[in-house]
Amino acid sequence: MSEFHVFDQPEHKPDGRPPEGAEGEGAEASVLPFPSKKGQGGAAPLEPGEAKPGEWEAELPDDSADDDGEVSEGDPVDPPKQAYPPSVTEWMEARDKARQPVFPEWVKIPDQRQAVRRWAVRHYSTMVGYHAWRVPVVYIPKLLAYTPRGAWKFSAATGRWVSDAEGKALRLAAVAEENAADYLKLSRQRDARVKLRTIMATAAGLIGLVLSLTLWVMAPAWLLTLALAGMTGLFGCVGAPADRPLIDRAKVTFRKRKLTSDIITRAFQVAGLTSKDQGIAFPRPIGRDGDGWRVVVDLPYGKSFDDALNKRTALSSGIDIAPTQLFLDKDESSARRVSMWIADRDPLAVPAGRSPLLGATRVDFWKPFPWGVDERGNVVMATMLWLSLLVGAVPRQGKTFSARTIALAASLDPYVRLYVFDGKASPDWRKFVKVAHRIGFGIVPKNGIDPVGHLLVALRELKADVEDRYHRLSELPLHICPEGKLTPEISRDKKLNMPLTLFVVDEVQEYLQHAEHGKEILSLLVYLARVAPAVGVSVMTSTQKPDDKACPSELRDQHQARFALRVGAYQVSDTILGAGSYSEGLDASRLLKSHKGVGLLKGMSDDAGIVRTFLADGRDADRILTRAQALREEEGTLTGDAVGEAPAASATATVLDDVATVIGRGETKLWSETIVDRLADLRPEAYGAWAEMEPKPKAEQLTSALKPHGITTEQISRRIDGKTVNKRGIVCADVTKAITERNKKRDAD
Repeated sequence: MSEFHVFDQPEHKPDGRPPEGAEGEGAEASVLPFPSKKGQGGAAPLEPGEAKPGEWEAELPDDSADDDGEVSEGDPVDPPKQAYPPSVTEWMEARDKARQPVFPEWVKIPDQRQAVRRWAVRHYSTMVGYHAWRVPVVYIPKLLAYTPRGAWKFSAATGRWVSDAEGKALRLAAVAEENAADYLKLSRQRDARVKLRTIMATAAGLIGLVLSLTLWVMAPAWLLTLALAGMTGLFGCVGAPADRPLIDRAKVTFRKRKLTSDIITRAFQVAGLTSKDQGIAFPRPIGRDGDGWRVVVDLPYGKSFDDALNKRTALSSGIDIAPTQLFLDKDESSARRVSMWIADRDPLAVPAGRSPLLGATRVDFWKPFPWGVDERGNVVMATMLWLSLLVGAVPRQGKTFSARTIALAASLDPYVRLYVFDGKASPDWRKFVKVAHRIGFGIVPKNGIDPVGHLLVALRELKADVEDRYHRLSELPLHICPEGKLTPEISRDKKLNMPLTLFVVDEVQEYLQHAEHGKEILSLLVYLARVAPAVGVSVMTSTQKPDDKACPSELRDQHQARFALRVGAYQVSDTILGAGSYSEGLDASRLLKSHKGVGLLKGMSDDAGIVRTFLADGRDADRILTRAQALREEEGTLTGDAVGEAPAASATATVLDDVATVIGRGETKLWSETIVDRLADLRPEAYGAWAEMEPKPKAEQLTSALKPHGITTEQISRRIDGKTVNKRGIVCADVTKAITERNKKRDAD
């Protein structure tokens, strides 16, 4: 059977060019027969124009009509694009980016310089004090103990030198080989050395003896003491064992070694991010960066930063460090570029130190304030303007202290109004009674005060204030409020009464799970967290139970900023930081028990990161709040509970009291719709939204509000225009009974 090869072009000349006239439109394909290989001992010679089976000899037509674009034989397949020289500005910008800074960043930043100074003073003063205390207690007794051993070692070394002990091995070797000539030569050399060295040692001994006697007889006491101390120190140092150094170390030496490209390559290989065939690239040299190493790696094509993030533990194992020492940063210039900072030790286990607020006379809450430091020791500035903050963690990980530091900063601005409520009634927030406009502890009534009711009053009071601020800001003249927003000048104007406000609720789940007022507290907190920050009212809540039952998502989702300290599982971390945070590499469950006060911050700025919050213990907090109280008394901004001012009557009334107010004299039963309409007329700021609902949701809203008080609704029939109409309503006597029971319970408490 013959084989055929089809050509779409006519036969070519030996030089590869088509024959003349072959470019015409009428050119037809030719079919060339190939002889069968069966029975042939070899391939038949090819005729001119023939080709082996499977080979093509066709020249593609040139689509370009421009003669200047002809491609000659040997040109590359993808010719480089014409490169135009950059502009002078681009050239200078490129050189500016390539230059390394003359001075490190901490030299140029005042806060960093101050931090370095504090560290240097703390570090070297500790070292001096450490060794100064050990000189008379440890070092001098050690020297005295090692002096005899040192004197013996010195005498033995001198004796070996005088007797030419170093040449003994050569002489013994000559004896063993029975080499008389070498032995005689070495013996004569030894005799000469021993004679000379004996004379030198004797002379030195006599001179030393004379000097010692002279010092003993003629020298003053201080010089004799100095000489004895010098000799004792010399012999003590000589006699100190090599495995037990004379001087202790004032600081712990952490495991630190030089990182090389081989170690990093090995780590990426064992993590499965590269192979020997692909390899990784290092766009910049590996170098020291603070208390660690900075490594920038370009992964193979197809791998990304997310892949490296998922292999963080494997990378740590490949480098032979703890996972808490490896920090990965994304590079916006390339999806496959990974910037790693490898710490010499676990930086998160090192406390950030005492709060700088101890040295601050006052704080401007309109500006960021120091809240903590990151993993590299850089100061992290926090701000609560225009946002709400959720803090979550397991117990005893520093959640309350982290949140309290923000409240302490707010207290040092005398124009910030503080609301503080603590659901667990711990001592941590007690000292805020000095400055807080409204404050409450726990959920159990005590000394005639119901803290839950007080919280409800404060929430209603603040909700009415927020609604009023929106109206007043829109009505202020342009020269006072040019953009319709709160400004520092407006917030500090006592006549306008719109100060920055921080509403703090610690252990918020205790209030949200309250049987009687939990639902209303939730709705008010949701409103404030969603709406209030735009007019200068910030909400900060903290909880150790961020689940949907204890702290519903409708409240969590209103917080723009999240701070998660150590939690039990990555699902809980995602609950606090927001869905998808785990895929971004934010997992608070990776934090250890030793990482107290350390958390992941998200939403306060464009970048999420680690914060080691500063510590202000009970004594420090008391000092700061005492100073804050004096500031507020001086500025005349101490208000509310701090000076014994009770809330307005409209704010203290509960829905039960309001319903009792709108019930007319002699009325026994009322439809829920009618009651809601009357409530809206009584207090439109609180019930106006209810009245705008459809009839059925309107009735259900009242039913939910009265249910915690033990009041249920029932079908109530009325004849209207000769027809019987059934609607849900309440029995008015039930309201009176509920109020009586409540008052009895209060009196009993």
